[in-house]
Amino acid sequence: MGKKIIQFVLALVVLGLAYYVYVLISTPIKFENEQKVREAAVIERIKDIRIAERTFKSKYQRFTGDFDTLINFVLTEQMEGERKKIDEDDSVAMAQAKKKYGKKFKNVEKFTFSVKDSLFKHLSVEQVKNLRYVPYSKNTEYILEAGMLATESKVVIPVVECRTPYIAFLDTVAYRQQVINLIDNMKNNFNRYPGIMFGSMERGNNEAGNWE
Repeated sequence: MGKKIIQFVLALVVLGLAYYVYVLISTPIKFENEQKVREAAVIERIKDIRIAERTFKSKYQRFTGDFDTLINFVLTEQMEGERKKIDEDDSVAMAQAKKKYGKKFKNVEKFTFSVKDSLFKHLSVEQVKNLRYVPYSKNTEYILEAGMLATESKVVIPVVECRTPYIAFLDTVAYRQQVINLIDNMKNNFNRYPGIMFGSMERGNNEAGNWE
């Protein structure tokens, strides 16, 4: 009877150790897979924010650090563009136009287009309004800053920075230690921002993203 109890206890210990090893091995793999999925969604949205900021700058020669201004710009404003009237490889059509209009002929015409319908037609109005929110978060907004920066050569340039930390969108409950390790690794081993970001308020970097 005593021997059977010992064997039963040992079996439980073995099962417990097996489960512990399984968790030890599987948890980092599960975390890595979930991190990739969540990061992809966060990056997809921050790319749209970057497109909106670059378009805003092309019109106003500056960036904006205000989401209300940026979203209103995307939903309501028009841009002006230029296009060729005639394909310049079409020599016959070009010759006819020059003959008809002479020196007055310019092969460029201006047109206006909606920011929303041209650059953001893949998003609904509601999705544009939600650009400010980080996916997988509880309505946490991306941190958005903009301003002007004097370079070493004394040239003043517009700069923008948009970011969100890992703790805003990763599961810090199920993977608490993994998130802690990730943040520590980014900060102390790679000297990188522990999250997703583009641009910089400290230097001009063409709005580069740290995932690129």
